[in-house]
Amino acid sequence: MRLTTRGLIFIVLLLPFVSQAQFRKYSNEFLNIGAGARGLAMGSAQVASVADGTAGYWNPGALAQVRDQPQVSLMHAEYFAGIGKYDYGNIAIPLSDGKRTIGLSVLRFAVDDIPNTVFLVEPDGTINFDNITTFSSADYAFLFSYAQKVKMKDPDRHLNLGFNAKIIHRKAGEFAKAWGFGFDAGVQYIHKRLQVGVVARDVTTTFNAWTYNISDRMREVFYVTQNDIPVKSTELTAPKLIAGASYNFKLNSKISLLAEGNLDFTFDGRRNTVISSKAVSIDPKIGLEATYKNIIFVRGGINNFQKALEDEDSTYSKKVWIYQPAIGAGFRLQNVSIDYAFTNLANQSNPLYTHVFSLKLDLVKKNKKK
Repeated sequence: MRLTTRGLIFIVLLLPFVSQAQFRKYSNEFLNIGAGARGLAMGSAQVASVADGTAGYWNPGALAQVRDQPQVSLMHAEYFAGIGKYDYGNIAIPLSDGKRTIGLSVLRFAVDDIPNTVFLVEPDGTINFDNITTFSSADYAFLFSYAQKVKMKDPDRHLNLGFNAKIIHRKAGEFAKAWGFGFDAGVQYIHKRLQVGVVARDVTTTFNAWTYNISDRMREVFYVTQNDIPVKSTELTAPKLIAGASYNFKLNSKISLLAEGNLDFTFDGRRNTVISSKAVSIDPKIGLEATYKNIIFVRGGINNFQKALEDEDSTYSKKVWIYQPAIGAGFRLQNVSIDYAFTNLANQSNPLYTHVFSLKLDLVKKNKKK
């Protein structure tokens, strides 16, 4: 089963290499996984309430809330029984004026030990398993973030603006590699316990320029097996808009409940989402976070609503709504926060669970006022 899964991943990874299409509906999908166990536990509903270094991923405007000291965030997750590994790191540095924050985020998703079976069959038709080699496929993204607090007349109202400049590097063994870049822009509005966020991702259209290193022997195999020989190509990612709002309900002096809802708007044709049309598709996300003394956190969320065939329907005609659930918890001890998320990669009826851990560290403790 392990070899079969890796073989399927190998086929999927090669799909963009033989395509000449300019726009790809699911381009750079590794950038949609998320960042930080808090956000993943809340069903990725984050653009409004995020207030730490992971804002460099969720909403660059919200990065302006990191004002008191530099902050480091780290996350690690493994998918499909450890076949896929996902890592995220961020450093956010507030500038001396207290109104601006800069940040650097690094994301990496990699699959190792992928079998290369191109030369499995010898020219005489015999199968030689010794010809099977392995390679790794890795996707990298580097996000350079800038956020600024906008001065408001009302002290109860706050407005934060920010943007990302991102560099993307994708590599599949020695066969193919791509470099690309793009921009994100975000805004966060805060009025007491209400927060609103809007993010435009890939606002100028993100692109990847692919180049290939295919040997003559491999070209010959592709020709004989009637496979396309990949050539230089450009892969474009269409813009996406994410809008969300959150409200923090103070249940008592010790316990509060934060609720957030997000809507993802895509404009690249019909998708399997709650609202789907040629012009726009809308995908909702919902997240909750219960807090005790701002020290202990319990979270939950759902997203990725889709219509799918019912498993028990033998006619293969009845469709039901499915969704992707997540839960998690966290705690804060002085300048250290540790968060955990238990997420389902598929849906509630076909579980593919994974564990996610993340660490947040304030590099300098905030001085207490006497």
